[in-house]
Amino acid sequence: MSPLTHRRKAATAAAALATLALTCGQASASSPAADAGKVLWTPSTSTGPSSFKAVQCAANNFGVVKDPAKGSVWRAFQAAGEERCETLSPDLKEGDTFYLGWSSKVDIKDTNSRYVFQLKCSPSTDTANHPIEIDIVNGRVRLQEWDTAHVAHSLWTAQTANNTWHSYALKIRLGRTDGTIDFWFDGVKQTLTTGSGTFKGTTWDGDRNYLKWGSYHPSTGDATNTFTSPVMATTLEAATAGS
Repeated sequence: MSPLTHRRKAATAAAALATLALTCGQASASSPAADAGKVLWTPSTSTGPSSFKAVQCAANNFGVVKDPAKGSVWRAFQAAGEERCETLSPDLKEGDTFYLGWSSKVDIKDTNSRYVFQLKCSPSTDTANHPIEIDIVNGRVRLQEWDTAHVAHSLWTAQTANNTWHSYALKIRLGRTDGTIDFWFDGVKQTLTTGSGTFKGTTWDGDRNYLKWGSYHPSTGDATNTFTSPVMATTLEAATAGS
């Protein structure tokens, strides 16, 4: 091989190595995107109520509406005297950890409590029934945990008002006595009544657990819960990106 040919091959090899280094550098620089998280479940307003495993609501009282602030959203209307207007999805697995994110506004026509979110377990009797729930009553929103003896533990509360949008996010690890809850309200991580940002207790019970959004508790007045499509994801960023 002539010295000239040798030099040309060496130069070509060096250029290839430089290109490889640049490509690897670009991949490394973009790698945080790979950590942005994975969406595990979310319903589609384009598909409609069939996005949920079940809808427990009077006919025509649950569906998709247009909101000037949020676009296509879900509307659960619980008429006076009705027990509930809720959606159900998805089923959960004990031991899993996930994030949930959504935004909601309510319009409650009386001073009685409505559950607007439940992590529900079956059977309802001799269990925690709803190990995690968010309820609203008379200008107050509250996060509660219910233990295996069906005793409530208030974890957080704040003021709210009808027809006011708020964003919610939860990090949940599912466990019968060693589950955990972290909570964000309007994008801010909340300190719970325990003085910590993380609560440890019951987040799973019974033999089947699943999630519910809507309005629950029979009462004398109408109640409406309007909410964005909930997102279950592997990171907080992915769960809250659309809310």
